[in-house]
Amino acid sequence: MPYSHLLVPTDGSELSDKAVQQAVALGHSLGARITFFHAQSNFPISLVGVGELVDPNTVTALVQAARHGAEQILAAAAAMAQAAGVVSDQDTVVSSMPYAAIVEAATRHGADLIVMASHGRRGLEGVLLGSETHRVLTHSSCPVLVVR
Repeated sequence: MPYSHLLVPTDGSELSDKAVQQAVALGHSLGARITFFHAQSNFPISLVGVGELVDPNTVTALVQAARHGAEQILAAAAAMAQAAGVVSDQDTVVSSMPYAAIVEAATRHGADLIVMASHGRRGLEGVLLGSETHRVLTHSSCPVLVVR
C-alpha cells in the first residue's frame, strides 16, 4: 500500500531529527507529502500551588519561548523536506497529552502513516511514565513507523 501523506511528530531531539530524516527520504521515494507536527506543553512549568508568587510576565515569556521553539523545530524539518523536493506543511498544538494530540493530528490532516522516533525510555521511568510512542502505537487508527 503506497502512503501519500505522512504525519511526522517531532520534538527537536536528536532521535526525532533522525525520524524526520527517514520520513523525508520515505516521502521522497513515495512522492508523499508530509505534515510536520509538534505538541507543545500547555504549561512550561508546573504552577500548581504557587499562586501570586509567579510574575505573570514570566509565564507569558515562557509560553512565547515554547512557541518560538516549536516554530524553529518545525522550520528546520520543513527546510529538510524542501531541500529533498518533498511537499510539506507544519502544525503545532498546545496539549498536556502529546500522544492524543498526535493521533488527533493524523486524523485531522488525513495522514495515512505516522513516522516517529522511539524515545526508548528505560527502567522504572519507562514503566511508570510509559512512552508517547507506545501510546501512539496503541491509540492510532493508522499505521505507525517507529524510527530507532
